[in-house]
Amino acid sequence: MNQSKTIFSGVKPSGDLTIGNYIGAISQWPEMQDKYRCIFSIVDYHAITVKYQPEELRKRILEVTKIYLASGIDPKKSIIFQQSAVPEHTELAWILGCSGSYIADLKKMTQFKDKAGEKQNSVFVGLFTYPVLMAADILLYDTQAVPVGDDQKQHVELTRDIAKRFNNKYGPSFVVPEAIVRKEGARIMSLTEPIKKMSKSASNSNSYISLLDDIEVAKKKIMKAVTDSGTNIDYDSANRPALANLLTIYAQLGNRQIPRLVKDYQGKGYGEFKKDLAEIVAKFLTDFQNKFNNISNKEAQAVLESGRQQASALAQMKMEKIRKVIGVR
Repeated sequence: MNQSKTIFSGVKPSGDLTIGNYIGAISQWPEMQDKYRCIFSIVDYHAITVKYQPEELRKRILEVTKIYLASGIDPKKSIIFQQSAVPEHTELAWILGCSGSYIADLKKMTQFKDKAGEKQNSVFVGLFTYPVLMAADILLYDTQAVPVGDDQKQHVELTRDIAKRFNNKYGPSFVVPEAIVRKEGARIMSLTEPIKKMSKSASNSNSYISLLDDIEVAKKKIMKAVTDSGTNIDYDSANRPALANLLTIYAQLGNRQIPRLVKDYQGKGYGEFKKDLAEIVAKFLTDFQNKFNNISNKEAQAVLESGRQQASALAQMKMEKIRKVIGVR
C-alpha cells in the first residue's frame, strides 16, 4: 500500500448499485491503489437514514463488498471495511456536530431536500445531519482526496468547511481534503428521464441498469431508453441529453472515445446504435457478474474483518488526539 496520499470513499448499501455508480465512482478506484493509500468503506449507517429492512441491509453490505472486489479493489492494497464496525466514525460525527457544523450549512444540502421533499418536518434527524457523519468518515483518516461522483462534490465542500472551522478553533487537527471527480462519465443519467441522475432508488426500474441485472433485461432497457428528436448521432449534452448520456455509457463501458463513436455512427440511425450499445453493456455485465459470482460471502466477510482491524487501528490513533484537543482527555 502506497503511503504518499490517503484516499477515502464509500458506497451506501441501499438499493441496487448501477452502472452509474460504477462509471461515476467505483471504476476509478482500482487504478488508485498503486498510487495512494486507499480506504474504501461500505457506509451502512448512511443507509438507515430512510426506511429499510434489517435483513435486506445485511444482504446489501456483503453485496457491496463483493462488488468492490469484482471491480478490482484488492484487499492486499486497499482497506475495505464496514463503517458501523468502527465506532469512532459516530463519535467523531458528534464532536464535529458540536465543533464545526452549522445548521445553515445542512439546510443547503441538496440531497436532503431531494429525499425529504415536502416532508422536511417529519423525517428523522439523521437524514438532515448525515453530511456531518460523512465528514467524519473522511476526516477520521486524514484523507487528502475523495473520489466522488459529480453529485457528491457538495459534501466534500462541506467537509472542507468543517475541517477548517475545527482547525481554527483547536489548532491543526484535520487534513482539509479535496474532491476528485472524473472528467468524463462523472454523472450518468436516467435512461427514462435524462435530465435526472441515474439512481438506484428510482421507482422505475427501466431508468437504471443494475450491475447485477439479468443480461437480457439490461439489453431491453437500453433498447427502450429514450432518445432525443432527430436521427443523426452527435454529442450535445445541452440540447440532446438522452443521446449524450447513451454515448457516455458506450464510451465508458466500451473503452471508446466519444468523438470516434460519433464519427463511426454517422449516417446510421438510433436503432443500430442502441443495438450495439446493448451488446457493449451485455459484455460488461457478463464479465462483471462472473467475477462477482466467484466471490463467496465467507470471502467477503473475511475481507471486512481484516479491513475493520486496519481501519480501527487508524481511527483509534486519530481519536486519541481529537479527544485531547477538545478537552475530554
